[in-house]
Amino acid sequence: MIIPLAHRADQTQEYYFSVKLAEVRRLQAAGHDIINMGIGNPDLMPSANTLDALVQSVQQPTAHGYQPYKGTPGFRQAIAAFYGHTYGVTLDADTEILPLIGSKEGITHISLTFLNEGDGVLVPELGYPAYRAVSQMVGATVQEYPLLEHGGWQPDWEAMTDLVSRLSTKIIWMNYPHMPTGAPATRALFERAVRFAHDHQLLLCHDNPYSLILNKKAPISLLSIDGAREVAVELNSLSKSHNMAGWRIGWMAGEKAYVDAVLTIKSNVDSGQFKPLMDAATEALTNTDEWHRERNAVYQGRLDAVHALLDALNCSYTTDQEGLFIWAKLPDSVASAEQFVNDLLLNKHVFIAPGFIFGPKGNRYIRVSLCMPKERIEEAVKRVKE
Repeated sequence: MIIPLAHRADQTQEYYFSVKLAEVRRLQAAGHDIINMGIGNPDLMPSANTLDALVQSVQQPTAHGYQPYKGTPGFRQAIAAFYGHTYGVTLDADTEILPLIGSKEGITHISLTFLNEGDGVLVPELGYPAYRAVSQMVGATVQEYPLLEHGGWQPDWEAMTDLVSRLSTKIIWMNYPHMPTGAPATRALFERAVRFAHDHQLLLCHDNPYSLILNKKAPISLLSIDGAREVAVELNSLSKSHNMAGWRIGWMAGEKAYVDAVLTIKSNVDSGQFKPLMDAATEALTNTDEWHRERNAVYQGRLDAVHALLDALNCSYTTDQEGLFIWAKLPDSVASAEQFVNDLLLNKHVFIAPGFIFGPKGNRYIRVSLCMPKERIEEAVKRVKE
């Protein structure tokens, strides 16, 4: 006998990459050399000072007990200093920062904190699948808002106004630099988003993990916009920007009232993070601008190789994209992105992500990760051309 599942389990599918990576592992177990450019799993190391801090902390007798629900004061202070240096944003380390086990945890806790069953949630029609999945799991009504393909993948504000008027909307999710399209963040975009949130009394939730990856201008935080703190919170993490994806460490920043509200939920779900992880993250946040430039130089070399791969696949793309991925449109001769990706995996042993997993508008697109050595990307180019 199988105990019936809750409705949320029935309506939520297993994460695409969870299923697909199992297939990749089966092919590898069968002896095939798979070049995996499907996921954003940084292969570069954290800084040496980050690793040293972890080793030193883990050897302390006091490092292994439960930690404060809001993280260590040193970690919060490091986040505040990082925001001041990187974005020109002043945060109160005691009241406006909440450490998280990565941004995905933050998405869940924010949704549990602010959404009642039936509340409307606006999610981009192309975006991180967790925005949609978590909203559905908490019983909210998900409405996808359009992104203008020929307008730099910016939100269609007129269409969004119509959506808000038809729903009891509570939250809007945004993410710039945008995943998967790589559309950059701009002050004009953020100013429009903050006005929209004020006009319609929405909580604007901005997910900001890519602002330091191949950024072509000074990185921007939504919280730098006048009026943002009244209506917005921002998620950030060390996963992409500091090569610490598996460490699962990030934070939410915003007004004290929002932080305290989310903490009420979070404190009933987990008991704080491992102190050596927070000590190492504290050190990572002091990485120099030169360290970030060197990391981006590696990604730039890979970007050139990915462009060669996309040219070999007859795909079209823009060169103004930021972040860890390249978003490219399939040629008209390709009937199915899913079949295209499957054929590439089975016949060339190269794995890339089909665009449809980020929303139906991605049916004619693919996403290629830069988390692979340049030599391996060049090998993928060779296989495709063969």
